[in-house]
Amino acid sequence: MTNKISKEENELLLKINDLTADLQRVRADFENYRKRVEQEKLQMADVVKATTIMKLLPIVDDIERSLVHLPKDLKNNDWVKGVMSLKIKLENQLAALGVTKIDAKPGSEFDPQLHEAMLADEAEGDKEIIQQELLPGYKLGDKVIRHTQVKVTYK
Repeated sequence: MTNKISKEENELLLKINDLTADLQRVRADFENYRKRVEQEKLQMADVVKATTIMKLLPIVDDIERSLVHLPKDLKNNDWVKGVMSLKIKLENQLAALGVTKIDAKPGSEFDPQLHEAMLADEAEGDKEIIQQELLPGYKLGDKVIRHTQVKVTYK
């Protein structure tokens, strides 16, 4: 009878071990699922943030264009000062969200990761150099959300 109990105990221990291993797998699977869902939430929040910012950028562009073409005699006009203040506030809010303008100064090297060549000079050379910024580009953190549109020349 001792052998029979020992055999039953052995079978129960094996079953307990199997169930324990199953439980550990289920726990690990659930933890992986929880982490994946959390990561997806963060990614979705970034997508929504970038989409919203992309909708605001044309407004920033329009304000900047209007200020570039500002007649000198209106420079001290209160309305113009209000528009300039609005531009500064928008830039500050974008910066607070982690948005930075991509550098595209004339004379700097063209980087296809950051810039989009819209026009090119007929000059010859093997190095692409930015000649003019046509539309500013922006990054959200380290991710480019809009490439800077530029005119390039070759040197």
